[in-house]
Amino acid sequence: MLRTLLHRVLVVCLLVAGCWHCALAQVDAQLTQYWAVPAYYNPAATGNTDFIHITGGSRLQWVGITHAPMTFMALADMPFKFLGRRWGTGVSLQQESMGLYRSLQAGAQLSWKKKMLRGTLSVGVQLGMLNETFKGSKRFIPEGDDYHESNDDAIPNTDVTGTAFDISAGVMFTHKWFWVGFSTTHITAPSITLKAEGNEENLYEFDAGRLYYFMAGSNIPIKNTLFEIQPSVMVKSDFKFFQAEATARVRYNKFLSAGVGYRHRDAVSVMLSAEYKNFFAGYSYDYPISAISRSTHGSHEVFLGYNVKLNLGEKNRNSQRCIRIL
Repeated sequence: MLRTLLHRVLVVCLLVAGCWHCALAQVDAQLTQYWAVPAYYNPAATGNTDFIHITGGSRLQWVGITHAPMTFMALADMPFKFLGRRWGTGVSLQQESMGLYRSLQAGAQLSWKKKMLRGTLSVGVQLGMLNETFKGSKRFIPEGDDYHESNDDAIPNTDVTGTAFDISAGVMFTHKWFWVGFSTTHITAPSITLKAEGNEENLYEFDAGRLYYFMAGSNIPIKNTLFEIQPSVMVKSDFKFFQAEATARVRYNKFLSAGVGYRHRDAVSVMLSAEYKNFFAGYSYDYPISAISRSTHGSHEVFLGYNVKLNLGEKNRNSQRCIRIL
């Protein structure tokens, strides 16, 4: 039953429209540790400290469900000076699989910085590509399926793939005690034509939905202790759906962190992280509170990071050890 359900979910993403088939989908990864990789959602977060950041991670969604989503990503960013101004640059790579569906995003990022109001205003843009693939050669339609037929043209029976140009942009303000940002991914809402190699007859269209993000966080030291409270929030929407999540973490001696999170009507989470010298490691576990909890053991997420200190010839008064682990 679960296998059949997953295949039906995938097929919904390919709807008939004559010989063209159209789908609207959101391709950004769902991350519990969003605060660790803000540049994934907002290119303005690149180069906000005096470090080269290298981060990699993986998320296993809904463990226990066959062919559930799996996400892998890698990011790197750094600051630099040009024409007497501070800039940031970075790269972002994300691959996600769900059943017969594969998504690959890659982008180059650039951000401009300006000091103001005792903080730094950043404006960033990401230019990249979005590749979508459906493994139609491995499709499986159970006998007696009341929804689909084996010869249904809406379901590819061969592997189809396509690529499109993609743009994201955002703004962010960072201060010694807090950060806040707004961004939009897939600004042009790219439409990707999926087709099999050498076959121009059956074409499928995949529309990547535009998404809007608001993120904010703070770093609140507890007086006369080695503890800090680090709350953060993220809200995303395409004006048709809305999702919000809040996280509360406590960091001890700039070394160990622990916290909890809540994603509205979706999941509760616990997280642990550690920093040692220039290394960072973070883990989170989500337990769903929706109906899917009957079929899964939850979701796991791991991130590893490494920082390299840069000397830009001036002291960054507003820098933290890392904006990603506020």
